[in-house]
Amino acid sequence: MGLENTRYVTQKSRFWFALDNAAKIFPAIINTEVTSVIRLSAVLHAPVRIEAFRRAVLKAEKRFPYYLVQLRKGFFWYYLEHLPHHIAVEVDDKRPSRKFSKGGLLLRFLVWNNKISLEVSHILTDGGGAFEFLKTVLILYSQECGKEVPDDFAFKRPDEPFSDEEYEDAYKRYFREDVPPVVKRSKAFHLPFHLNSKPRFRQTNVVISMSDIKQVAKMKGVSITVYLVSVYLFILQDIYENLSALTRLKMNKILRVQVPVNLRNIFSSGTMRNFSLFVMPEIDLRLGHYNFEEILKTTYHQMQLETEKKLINKNISRNVGSEKKIYVRSIPLFLKSLILRIKFNSLGTSQYSGVVTNLGKVKLTPGANSMINYFVLTAPPPNKMLKISCAGIGFGDKLVLSFGNVTATEEFENKFLDFLEMQKISFNRESDL
Repeated sequence: MGLENTRYVTQKSRFWFALDNAAKIFPAIINTEVTSVIRLSAVLHAPVRIEAFRRAVLKAEKRFPYYLVQLRKGFFWYYLEHLPHHIAVEVDDKRPSRKFSKGGLLLRFLVWNNKISLEVSHILTDGGGAFEFLKTVLILYSQECGKEVPDDFAFKRPDEPFSDEEYEDAYKRYFREDVPPVVKRSKAFHLPFHLNSKPRFRQTNVVISMSDIKQVAKMKGVSITVYLVSVYLFILQDIYENLSALTRLKMNKILRVQVPVNLRNIFSSGTMRNFSLFVMPEIDLRLGHYNFEEILKTTYHQMQLETEKKLINKNISRNVGSEKKIYVRSIPLFLKSLILRIKFNSLGTSQYSGVVTNLGKVKLTPGANSMINYFVLTAPPPNKMLKISCAGIGFGDKLVLSFGNVTATEEFENKFLDFLEMQKISFNRESDL
């Protein structure tokens, strides 16, 4: 089945659909600094063969027509409308994760030497959906370069039809009206660092030994994600405790980290649009100092509890339920955007101190794998309140962490890496490679 079968079609060659539940916030908050752009990069062993890569992109985009859309403004909501343009393949010579221009597609490819980067607006999809698209392109590129693609390897092949499920709003599918709402969280601690001058966003990429960090996490009895979140909380605590007594007095005492969860791994959905929520493990410094083992234990149990299906249903019900209310639906878009912007700060980033997202360990076909050195996931640039984020993705024996930072200091990153070094986890900063 295809998009021509959906009730959203306006004419045979053009279609439109509403933004999914997670995407609705982004048009209201996007600006030149907070761009809501996800960046996924594949660093190859050899320079990119540009013509072969262009052919791969052209083949892949036919398989993902629901990504060939532009953002349009209605009276009550934004929506996505088909835009019959080819996906741009550009030289990667500008700052990363730039805001997308109005009237254009919401994704692009950037190439520089041996690096291929896909940048996607969060309006379109999340990291899980973006990687599935990049995976298809990279496998087709390897095929253009003479590599074989096994018949039994599962990926979205360009000669296969796509299903309606791939562009569904899966949040609405799993929405339940009878679920009680989530309890509002208190405000969290935020790093007191001074902001960088514009353009503020910069990133530090660190290539970590997968075997080292896997061994350390296994010894602690936790996953790599739980380990990274725990280190993040431990560094936040260290920074808080080294502030002056007067500064600490003014600061919130809750350290809380937002950790996105791919709901495709919990619910049955093949959607290629946004389908993720988050858990927020925390420590309360009013209870005193936490050693690292205590943080590990707290983080592990909180993440186990918050990724339980029933609790996730509460988050889905809160988010989808609010947009279903008649009075919300009847508010004009310009007022709705203003309200969403205010709520994003009051109910969004004010409630957490940082972000740790980990796509996990990925692999492609043997032929494509042989061409790739490592991947880099760059989370959307953090806002002025959040200041720093951390994103990870594994490939082979390399786990790459990308720290996004809008401040004038690298104190957080340095402390984080010093801790890994003390734990006997080997790594190289990108500048050292």
